[in-house]
Amino acid sequence: MKIKLSVLLLVFCLSVSAQQKNTENEIFIAMDKTASILLEKSKTNSISIGVVKNGKTYTRHYGEIDKGKENPATNNTVFEVASITKLFTGLLAAQAVLEGKLNHDDDIRKYLKGSYPNLEYHGTPITIKDLVSFKTGFNKDLPDNSELRKIRNDSSYMAFKKMDESYTRDNFFEDLKTIKLDTLPGTKFKYSNGSLNLTAHILENVYNKSYETLLKENIFSKLEMKSTGINLNPNTAIANGYNLKGILMPQISDNLWGAAGRLKSTLGDLTKFITYELNTKNKIVQESQRNLLNSATTWNGYFWDYIQVDENGKNCWKHGGAFGTQNMLVIYPERQLGISIIVNISDENTANALGEAVITLSNNLLKDNNKQSGIYGYKINDKNIVFTYEHDKALNQDLVKSVSIAGSFDNWNPNDPNFQMIQKNKNTFELTIPKSQFEKDKTHLFKFVINKTGWIEAPKNAVNRQTDGDENLILKI
Repeated sequence: MKIKLSVLLLVFCLSVSAQQKNTENEIFIAMDKTASILLEKSKTNSISIGVVKNGKTYTRHYGEIDKGKENPATNNTVFEVASITKLFTGLLAAQAVLEGKLNHDDDIRKYLKGSYPNLEYHGTPITIKDLVSFKTGFNKDLPDNSELRKIRNDSSYMAFKKMDESYTRDNFFEDLKTIKLDTLPGTKFKYSNGSLNLTAHILENVYNKSYETLLKENIFSKLEMKSTGINLNPNTAIANGYNLKGILMPQISDNLWGAAGRLKSTLGDLTKFITYELNTKNKIVQESQRNLLNSATTWNGYFWDYIQVDENGKNCWKHGGAFGTQNMLVIYPERQLGISIIVNISDENTANALGEAVITLSNNLLKDNNKQSGIYGYKINDKNIVFTYEHDKALNQDLVKSVSIAGSFDNWNPNDPNFQMIQKNKNTFELTIPKSQFEKDKTHLFKFVINKTGWIEAPKNAVNRQTDGDENLILKI
């Protein structure tokens, strides 16, 4: 059945009353528009979108799980969420730190049985904070699938699945002894499933409980996530997922701890998880999102893909990709907004389509926070251009380490030393540049960038905002 937006099968569940306010209608309109674009870009059969905004939950499902079967997803449809699992492992590790079971600065070998003299670099050991920040310095993953990644084709998934099915915990510990550190721990980001399973093993050692039991006792039961787990009831139906050619994909296999990607969940449960992650007063949540290594740019907290700061404050990103399903989960704690989008297709371009969808939706849902009008970002006097950026006083100013200007005049380089702004007070940054440095009668484009990575969206009402493309700010002398 060919799916068009006008005939999309919609099933939705609201945690709000039947009487909808205009703002709630706007949220659903934004979700519908996002789904329409994503449907075309990803070529997926099914899209599920969950939004948590200011304590209220909004969910909608589009399309159908299996083409032609008219079986739309619901809030109770179970999906593989893959690497979203890592966030749960991170919460357990954060709790262990707060309970004194783990210490940030401890050598990870303190929590391992056996001898691992290889887990150090020129005498510097891997610490717990290095481990959970994806900065161990491991020269390979466990299992090592680097050769499989070099040759990708339509049947690659079979080789990955075969490797995972045959790889045991005994293999894991044997290979852990062959790891070599290629850099100083804590300095270089390297995504690693091995780091997650090693963390699960350490958690089991300090609690004397299985990883799965720790999940159930400390997260699932507390959040009433009744349809989420590593090993669900054998009769539980898991939503089918497909590749771009419409071929049914298998589920993830894992004979280790499952801490990197074996979790299954529903959109209903994931919105509960998002609500939990948005609780800025919860000490475990705060710890799991903390800048452990004091990075001046982005950071990873406990197994987030990245955490950055922009005009809406801290935002935390995590992508999960299975053989036939992908999910993007993003939270803006300071704006009390969280989003999860799930599609039942997995292709090399799916993650980009999901990322664009989340950015579009979050920008629409956050647009009311910046209503500045007129010419924004600068003023011109006789000799100079004075650039000014004011960070919202309602946000945590301490997270803003720097503000720079990147534009057509400096190769869009947020690290350019000539365009680093000077902090004038707690929330205001300013930079004065002679007009002579800019070519006259030429349109210059620019953006402000927080901490070198948080590219700031221009206010919707700014008269010097581009109306198309990247919607940059316009400077013309």
